[in-house]
Amino acid sequence: MLTELLQKKHNRIDFDCGKELLNNYLKNQARQDQTRNLASCFVLLDDDAIQIKGYYTLSNTSIPLESLPDSLKKKLPSSYQSIPTTLMGRFAISNSYQKKGLGKLLLVDALMRCYEYSSHIGSFGVVVDPIDMEAERFYSHYKFIKLPDSGKMFITMKTLEILFK
Repeated sequence: MLTELLQKKHNRIDFDCGKELLNNYLKNQARQDQTRNLASCFVLLDDDAIQIKGYYTLSNTSIPLESLPDSLKKKLPSSYQSIPTTLMGRFAISNSYQKKGLGKLLLVDALMRCYEYSSHIGSFGVVVDPIDMEAERFYSHYKFIKLPDSGKMFITMKTLEILFK
């Protein structure tokens, strides 16, 4: 993996991705969420191993079975009200590293981690909630599909298995 868990020694203060919501989360809440086991924050570091180039968070979640497209719903037991998934809640690249291909590298790292853990914790797919249209286009490019009646997007572990095998 290219990333490691966020630690106290990492420089969160200088991180700026151009989106205040994502900057503030990393600077003020990410370590607390980790301590409370609410989300794990993985960081991609510069050569000095202190400066953060980008980060993402992962946590457990579920989505209602009815919110899946019919093509996926018919493959799942109807006894499930909701389907276990992994939430990639936040995803950001520092301004100084944007447009250099790091977004793709960070996404592959996140999805590989999700795929590897899915056989241990049970996760049907990865859910994201794009912050804006730019983020939505980014995820669409990597085969995430929009969930009906929701701003969320989704990719199945089966799709990841095909990509990673």
